Amino acid sequence: KVRLHQQMIKGILQMNTSMFEISLKVGNCIALHINPRFDENAIVRNSLLNMCWGTEERHLPCGMPLMRGQPFTIWIQCEAHCFKVAVNGHHQFDYNHRICNLRINLLEVDGDITLTNIQA
Repeated sequence: KVRLHQQMIKGILQMNTSMFEISLKVGNCIALHINPRFDENAIVRNSLLNMCWGTEERHLPCGMPLMRGQPFTIWIQCEAHCFKVAVNGHHQFDYNHRICNLRINLLEVDGDITLTNIQA
């Protein structure tokens, strides 16, 4: 069973940032790990289940939507079968759930950013 909910993360990227991370956790597992990597021009997505990382997803239909030194808003909508992720108002990707009985209990954000607002 999945509870529908959404998270919103607002912040400003530092000029020298190389990456930051957003993790939605279920106990010791990470249901969704979002890792923008500026040196690779990618937003890597993955899950950590039973202490093992799964297969990375990297495809972005319109390229990297985040820019160093710029403000951003990331919306993560949890739906029945996937997370839908938008950056600055534009849908970027879906990420299919890899955990059954999904109950997010922690949102972690880390890296070279200044957070201005989080709603969970």
